[in-house]
Amino acid sequence: MKKILLIATGGTIACRRTQSGLAPGLSTEELLAQVPDVKSLCEVQAVQPMNLDSTNISPGDWLLLAGVIEKNYESFDGFVICHGTDTLAYTAAALSYLIQNTRKPIVLTGAQHPIDREDTDARQNIYDSFSYACSGDSGVCIVFGGRVIAGTRARKTRTKSYNAFSSINFPDIAELRDRRVVRFIPYKGAGEPAFTHKLDTHVALLKLIPGLPPETFRSVGELCHGLIIESYGVGGIPDAYLSELESILQAGRTVVLATQVPQEGSDLSVYQVGHRLKDRPGLLEPFDMTLESTVTKLMWVLGRTREPEEVRRLFYTPVNYDLLF
Repeated sequence: MKKILLIATGGTIACRRTQSGLAPGLSTEELLAQVPDVKSLCEVQAVQPMNLDSTNISPGDWLLLAGVIEKNYESFDGFVICHGTDTLAYTAAALSYLIQNTRKPIVLTGAQHPIDREDTDARQNIYDSFSYACSGDSGVCIVFGGRVIAGTRARKTRTKSYNAFSSINFPDIAELRDRRVVRFIPYKGAGEPAFTHKLDTHVALLKLIPGLPPETFRSVGELCHGLIIESYGVGGIPDAYLSELESILQAGRTVVLATQVPQEGSDLSVYQVGHRLKDRPGLLEPFDMTLESTVTKLMWVLGRTREPEEVRRLFYTPVNYDLLF
């Protein structure tokens, strides 16, 4: 029988009702008591490194979770992380970069309602997550609502519905049907697992809106090592910000020019407002990557190097299906 480590972090799935709203409070024992059938799948041990609403999850917590997995990697066949849904996609993407080439499943899940509610989706999500963790080789992924999504491709697209997560610009890896795993994409991880222990958190995101003052553009750029700009459509920079962008690049910052549109990705070659920037040193394009992956990958890359050519090479090296260009 396989051994799976449950890593509990809090979130809605473990919430209790309080006078001021839901707050994480259930222990790992209380979570597992709600899903007794898991014991028929595997031997389970549990740890709880934090107990947070996922709104409060930070990059330091991603490093902590990666450290827990690294410490226990040789002792278990897979890992299930219970996590709040609001930043679940960020954590899944971050772990995809912090833990690469893992053939042992690292499965993240959560719920839209606390596990002790009668109408909760938590019990099914936990059971499905353990089923998938026992089913064979896999990298970092999210199991939610019967779907298995690559850790770099998930986004929370609904705030209340049980099918809260979508796979962006990439098909689901698998599904859970009648308690069976139906795989669509075989896992292709190779080599020994590689753990990273550093992220550069000096990464900022600026979402363009019509009329944004140029000084806002400049100020945000001066505060970070890496700046992600969410532009319009397939990507481009309004004329009003060109001088500010040039100053940011001249100062040695890495700039990623992304799009606010969630599906189909960026293509700076289409319009003049983007084409004029396409080959600019220090400026990158995420193509079909999700915003969550773009943010966490840039943190991972800048945590390893600030040398422009190496930044470019690492950013454009596909990890866990994050990039298909």
